[in-house]
Amino acid sequence: MSKDRVHKYGKSELTILERKPLFQGFFSMEQVTFRHQRFDGQWSEPVEREVFERGDAAVVLPYDPIRDCVILVEQLRVPAARTSQTPWLLELPAGIIEDGEAPESVAGRELEEETGLSPKSLTFLYSYLPSPGGCSERIYLYLAEIDAPEPGEALFGLADEHEDILRHVVSREEAMRWIEDGTIDNASTIVGLQWLALKRETLFGSAPR
Repeated sequence: MSKDRVHKYGKSELTILERKPLFQGFFSMEQVTFRHQRFDGQWSEPVEREVFERGDAAVVLPYDPIRDCVILVEQLRVPAARTSQTPWLLELPAGIIEDGEAPESVAGRELEEETGLSPKSLTFLYSYLPSPGGCSERIYLYLAEIDAPEPGEALFGLADEHEDILRHVVSREEAMRWIEDGTIDNASTIVGLQWLALKRETLFGSAPR
């Protein structure tokens, strides 16, 4: 194994035998049959797994470094009703990447549609898999430097997509407290805000400009 190689195996040690569609709606589900190289050097027997195919998404962290505040959006997420205190979640603006779209374009579009704001700059941070045990989705995270509006309620969202979105202007410190007390409990928002906690001082200085 090359000294520069971190993982023991790569795609060549995975063989897809069959992909069987199970469901097609707004999202889709398929059954994947595969074999893979085991860490003991042997090949596995055929294994079947169901994979949730929901496409990839762009998420944008809107941050005003002068006022040291972020923009969050509140909207209903029905799946959250099973375990969250409320199914209305505080999130970062995000959207599904359609075929042929660039993630950066989606990030800019969703920022405008969900908050009414345009970025002064848009910077790609990194991508990650939020739930690779059962879902193929990859998230592309961007930082948008913005001029934040004054705090106050403002409604956004596309009616033809049944969106009902409330914009929040929140201090960075308050947003971090909401992570600690569980008010913010969704992965993309936690990942984005934790990145900001780690990198803000390096990028923007220790205090608002």
